[in-house]
Amino acid sequence: MRAIGLPSVEERHARRSKPLGRRWPLAAWIALLPMVATVLFAYLGTMLWTVKVSLTLSRTFPSNHFAGVTQYVRLFQNDRWMVSLQHIIIYGVCFIVACMVIGLLLAIFIDQRVVAEGALRTVFLYPYAMSFVATGLVWQWILNPELGVQEVLHRIGFVHARFDWIVDQDWVVYTLVIATVWQASGLVMALLLAGLRGIDDEIWKAARIDGIPRWRVYVSIVVPMLKTSMSTAFVLLFVMVVKLYDAVVAMTLGGPGTASEVPAKFIMDYLFGRANIGLASAASVVLLVTVLAILAPFFYVRSRSALRKDV
Repeated sequence: MRAIGLPSVEERHARRSKPLGRRWPLAAWIALLPMVATVLFAYLGTMLWTVKVSLTLSRTFPSNHFAGVTQYVRLFQNDRWMVSLQHIIIYGVCFIVACMVIGLLLAIFIDQRVVAEGALRTVFLYPYAMSFVATGLVWQWILNPELGVQEVLHRIGFVHARFDWIVDQDWVVYTLVIATVWQASGLVMALLLAGLRGIDDEIWKAARIDGIPRWRVYVSIVVPMLKTSMSTAFVLLFVMVVKLYDAVVAMTLGGPGTASEVPAKFIMDYLFGRANIGLASAASVVLLVTVLAILAPFFYVRSRSALRKDV
């Protein structure tokens, strides 16, 4: 017996089986037109234009002189580009893993119904509200060997202490990880905390009755149930990795030398600084293809899982 006013299973299935045009009124389609136009012209249009430019010998201005894959060959023969790819891989792995682990631990901590929970959520999430430029400048001061942590350690008596990663070519990439993890961990915490709050309390009651340790419940039951929230967090973090530019410019300008060079900075430098829009466009297309190659299978698997649940 169904509740009064609620559609039956058959009625809901009939609604889903109707063509989209019958379910949505004309006004809804008209309202969608500006967004459709934006997607077609502002997004797809610029992507296609970038691909076209990458296949030409364009320099300061776009050219129609077709050159095939010449720009791509030049790109992968460019030492600076290859170094930037190495850096973004190191940065991306460290950044995503650190954000996921710290965000999960913060979410579990907040989920214990601690005192001043609202204030703590605000404190942990506040860095994400800052721009990457502001974050980069703050951490540049903190990590400056003559002004920041190292100088403080020297003044309190640890005269041989060293924390000069920001000027060390072997460690400067990890300073970017520290700064951006500090900023983005709060976002992961918020997403995972929402997932934790959606878990049925009966699971915890059953675990207590069975005498299962709390950590085992998290590892074996709770974390697998957070896969949707964790996948969303992963996508957002991956996009941040690909877009990494502001923090690099604010903290290191890609230095010392090219020790913190990243693909986005390479593209911006060749697009505006070296007036080589053909090579910059080729680099942009490579990044786009990389993102699609990683995220497309992810979204396909996720959509298939959602479809199985509906069936």
